[in-house]
Amino acid sequence: MRSARWGRMAGTLSGLVVTLFGLVLVTFLIGRVMPIDPVIAIVGDHAPDDVVARVRGELGLDRPLYVQFAIYLGLLLQGDLGRSVMTSNTVVEDIARYFPATIELASVAIVIATVLGVPLGVLAAVRQGSRLDQAIRVLCLAGHSIPIFLLALLSLLVFYATLGWVPGTGRADVGYEGMDPVVTGFLLIDTLLAGDMDPFKDAAWHLVQPAGVLAYFSMAYIARMTRAFMLDALAGEYVITARAKGLSAVRVIWRHAFGNIAVRLVTVLALTYAGLLEGAVVTETVFSWPGLGQYLTVSLLNADMNAVLGATLVVGLIYMALNLLADVAYRLMDPRVS
Repeated sequence: MRSARWGRMAGTLSGLVVTLFGLVLVTFLIGRVMPIDPVIAIVGDHAPDDVVARVRGELGLDRPLYVQFAIYLGLLLQGDLGRSVMTSNTVVEDIARYFPATIELASVAIVIATVLGVPLGVLAAVRQGSRLDQAIRVLCLAGHSIPIFLLALLSLLVFYATLGWVPGTGRADVGYEGMDPVVTGFLLIDTLLAGDMDPFKDAAWHLVQPAGVLAYFSMAYIARMTRAFMLDALAGEYVITARAKGLSAVRVIWRHAFGNIAVRLVTVLALTYAGLLEGAVVTETVFSWPGLGQYLTVSLLNADMNAVLGATLVVGLIYMALNLLADVAYRLMDPRVS
């Protein structure tokens, strides 16, 4: 038994290493095949040929591709993602500065999506075929079908420009920016640590629109998956037996049926959260949210390939980590899974 367990752990770790190597390789190749010359981005379009050649040699871009990859891999092992042309900072410093805003936005969105999506999915499954079920399915279909940039623009048009219920773009009003010291990088937490409720309320209001758009998009998927899982669980023999024993509907639904699908929902929620971290690029751009998505977009427009590759690699690593955590949680919550 112990040898089998160690064998599974070794297989998981080896698979993780291979996946990580593949992610690094793909990221490196993307940076080399894109029609963007990082040397031109550094020296400018009108630099003399000898300057371009000298900088290309200093960056090692005149060497064979496998040598460039070996250098790139060696720098990664040292935690070096290069230096950003746009900000003149190291990419690691830039990511540490911008990523907390993305995590804060995605975390609020996944909480809202889970709190709304799971009950709606359960309710739709319990009332299968009813008008309520149809309404929930239409709501979810719309949230999953409408492009997220269109949802973001409609939100700004209706709730900000027309009704004036929420503030505009950005993470905070200009008057509150830089007021409190940066401790964690999460604006809600930093304002609470400083004891300033007005900046906290302002930051929370600025979160409403972007987090709401992402939450609606994610809620649609979570609700649909919950409904599908619940329909399968409610048709199970153990649920039929529980009902035959005279157990209450609430206990049958939430303890027996929902308890059986909770393990699978963990994987759905983890991958949805990873998707939010990865897919917040459009939302951050529309709402001028100073997160990793906007940093990645601006870097790409400025041909800052070190920043683009570094941000892409970090997002891929987080996606892998969340997937691994979901797999571990699945095994811990369900002992039947070997």
